[in-house]
Amino acid sequence: MGAVLLEELRAFTARLQCAEAASGDPGLGIDLLDAIETLKSVGCAVQAAITDDVATSIRADRRARKLPRSEWGRGIASQIALARRESPNRGGRHLGFAQALVHEMPHTLAMLQTGRLNEWRATLLVRETACLSADDRAVVDRRLCSDPATLDGVGDRGLIARAKALAVELDAASVVRRHRKAVSERRVTTRPAPDSMAYLSALMPVEQAVCLQATLGRDADSLIATGESGGRTRNQLMVDLLFERGTGASAASGVPVTVNLVLSDETLLAGGHEAAQLQGFGPVPAGIARQLVADALDGDTETSLQRVYSCPQSGSLTAMESQSRTFPKSLRKLIDLRDQTCRTPWCDAPIRHHDHIRSRRRSGETSVRNGSGLCEACNYAKEGDGWTARPICRPGRTHLIDLGTPTGHHYRSAAPPLPTAGTCRISFVNASQVPRLRPWTASIR
Repeated sequence: MGAVLLEELRAFTARLQCAEAASGDPGLGIDLLDAIETLKSVGCAVQAAITDDVATSIRADRRARKLPRSEWGRGIASQIALARRESPNRGGRHLGFAQALVHEMPHTLAMLQTGRLNEWRATLLVRETACLSADDRAVVDRRLCSDPATLDGVGDRGLIARAKALAVELDAASVVRRHRKAVSERRVTTRPAPDSMAYLSALMPVEQAVCLQATLGRDADSLIATGESGGRTRNQLMVDLLFERGTGASAASGVPVTVNLVLSDETLLAGGHEAAQLQGFGPVPAGIARQLVADALDGDTETSLQRVYSCPQSGSLTAMESQSRTFPKSLRKLIDLRDQTCRTPWCDAPIRHHDHIRSRRRSGETSVRNGSGLCEACNYAKEGDGWTARPICRPGRTHLIDLGTPTGHHYRSAAPPLPTAGTCRISFVNASQVPRLRPWTASIR
């Protein structure tokens, strides 16, 4: 039955891809939108059931083979993620979501199956009840989802509020414990934004976040009122104040920590247009990259140079001039420059581990070809039962890895190309912080 269903799904997908919109008939168009939204919800419910079945089957097989308990669940979330073209982190969420629906929240699952609830709203219910016992979670599930009319017309905020209220009513202590755990996981992260900008996010207790924003707003208003804004808007002032108070440097004086920039010699010296790569961020337009270099050279900043060699046709990183006698350190730098982020498909987490693709116990060499940059979770996952990885030789082309999962599926990961002309890496370190930092070097060819 499973094989027949798979063929039917593929055939239906092909038909849907070839379908034409109902042009000229708005009423039919709205009906189609409603029907497709229902289809998405039904698909989500089926995915949840299949995900739980996959996890249960893999665990049962490993238990039957008397593998250690610690190995029973290893890498399952990563397999789910690869199948859904998501990051391993999202794969773990999908797995937890599926297990909660199938085993503890049958009414929510039923609403998904009938299209009365979409995946995001079901995710909110699972998230807000995660701290409860299975019995208490079942109570919330029954009281909110046994009757479809209960949440009919209720927005996301209203749904969250109702789930939270029931959670507090059923087990206030668990809600308090969850809050304490959340506080312990406070952190600051960055992610790219359009137009060579970035979002700096701080996950912190709500009272601290409100206080921080109010303080920045108050001080920005004060600068505007006293005529000391320098023509900046309130929002611009708040950002500059945050930067200055977080780094101890003026927002106009440059970046006070190490910045790793990879760009071609033509971009740097000859007005070329090829984008640079800012490590941890992504592509930066050539003009902005040149301005970063110029600002660093004009300011109180140390700049160091290091040659990086790439294939002129493909941009594949091939070597790097070493400024250190310790080979593993240079090799790690080379892998970081080549891979940029975790090499697992659809995972763009920062590199935390530098690992052998073909393991050393299988005579894998310690080389850039047999090395890869991985996040911690992906490195541990691929060490699990049934995973394979091998580098694929492609002379003159970007580095390629073939990743095999325990179910026999294979996924390929190609390293992103670097700028194709002579490649250089520019690093800036504020001179006042050199004693406390170990600056990256910059390269120019």
